Amino acid sequence: MVALVAVAVSACGTEPPRFVPGTAGPSSPAAAGGTAPVESATGPATGAGTWSDPVRVGMPYGDKVTGLIAFRGNPTRTYYGTGPVPRDTPDMLWQFPRTGGLCAKSTDAKGERTWCGSGWTGQPAVFERDGRTWVVFGAYDRAVHFLDARTGERILPDFPTGDIIKGSVTVDPDGFPLVYTGSRDNFFRVLAIDRGRPTELWRLSATAVSPTKWNNDWDGNAIVIDDYLFEGGENSQFHVVKLNRRYGRDGKVTVAPKVVFHAPGWDAALLRDIGDENVSIEGSVAVYGNTVYFANSGGLVQGWDISGLKRGRQPTRVFRFWTGDDTDATVVVDETGALYVGAQYERGTARSAQVGQMMKLDPKRRDPLVWKLDDRRTRPAGVWGTPALYKDIVIFDTNGGDVFGVDRATGAQRWRFHLPPTTWQSPVVVDGVLLVGDCQGFMHAYDVTDTAAEPKPLWHLKIGGCVESTPAVWRGTLYLGTRAGAFHAIGVA
Repeated sequence: MVALVAVAVSACGTEPPRFVPGTAGPSSPAAAGGTAPVESATGPATGAGTWSDPVRVGMPYGDKVTGLIAFRGNPTRTYYGTGPVPRDTPDMLWQFPRTGGLCAKSTDAKGERTWCGSGWTGQPAVFERDGRTWVVFGAYDRAVHFLDARTGERILPDFPTGDIIKGSVTVDPDGFPLVYTGSRDNFFRVLAIDRGRPTELWRLSATAVSPTKWNNDWDGNAIVIDDYLFEGGENSQFHVVKLNRRYGRDGKVTVAPKVVFHAPGWDAALLRDIGDENVSIEGSVAVYGNTVYFANSGGLVQGWDISGLKRGRQPTRVFRFWTGDDTDATVVVDETGALYVGAQYERGTARSAQVGQMMKLDPKRRDPLVWKLDDRRTRPAGVWGTPALYKDIVIFDTNGGDVFGVDRATGAQRWRFHLPPTTWQSPVVVDGVLLVGDCQGFMHAYDVTDTAAEPKPLWHLKIGGCVESTPAVWRGTLYLGTRAGAFHAIGVA
């Protein structure tokens, strides 16, 4: 059985020691109550002058580009798209490519293998431009694709990279014709889409900064705000890039990026406690108020204050919490500034048992752990998908196939159901409909309008291939790829 323990934790303990960036911090995160050595208050900032206004939690990225333009839709990772979502079994509208597969060979720790379709996280961007709806995504065929959402035909030629693309692309939120994407080929890129073919304007090597650890992949999804790009890499570094976007005399977009800040996503205490150097940043950064949050494969959840960045003051770390194990799911921030975190269970540390695999953290508290749920039935276990917020619940799915609806305030389990594992896709809720895929190739839809009731199955549709990628839902149509090698549009014909 899955160990299900909801623990509400009261604030307690003494003020943790102050942290100076570049130092080790406390001797053990567990000994320090799992908290950050705090430099400054990080209460909710509101209104103008903040990087990510808390009132926009659950809302689109901004008002300059219409669409779903980043993984989980906005800087707090809480916007999932627009309906109306079909409540009866939808149709397969089109498939890309019509024949063949999006496949290529790639090498990782398991050796060289053929990868097909798209996987974790793999959410496409869907947005309006020049009177048509674009769908842009990277895939395992080592390319970024630019499709017409109505027909599935190419708008622009594919942009090739040197290796597979696992993460999600970001479309510029200020209307510049730019797409930001990583690849396993060592580079994070800025692509222009205002030419006859997508054009690389700049790329950042995973070895451009130091020190680095782990590898050179770029799985995380970037956030762009006020001409600054925030991105974590599997080089284990957090990067801030000033883009310097402009238009040239020919009317074409230009950039002149400069890395203005970078910092290791680990510290000496983390390395001691995990006993290895797998500290890559595979999830995506989230921005709430004036704080950037992210986690890494060592289980370190961090918050960095960026309030002085535009005035030349470098970011400082203001929050630190150790989950005890690999934390690749993206941190989600609610309207109060609370963090919802899903962690994996692979190392089997005592800390993992202490704080669980599904948790709510309050950065304003000395002891941030508000509640936790456990998922340690097997190894590996825990959470790969990014949780979804809906009304008064948070929804997690687990490696073992369990999907949980959890009371956001108390951590009590409202409901649970099971799907064929693994469920790495991030659950999506639009119009009160929960969408989640399984590894037998089905997309499932449930009515979760009543958050206290067991979800009512609405439909399930066979797509084919393990569904690891997170769907984009735009005007009621689902866009997603699967490991079977193709990308699909699903909706009402």
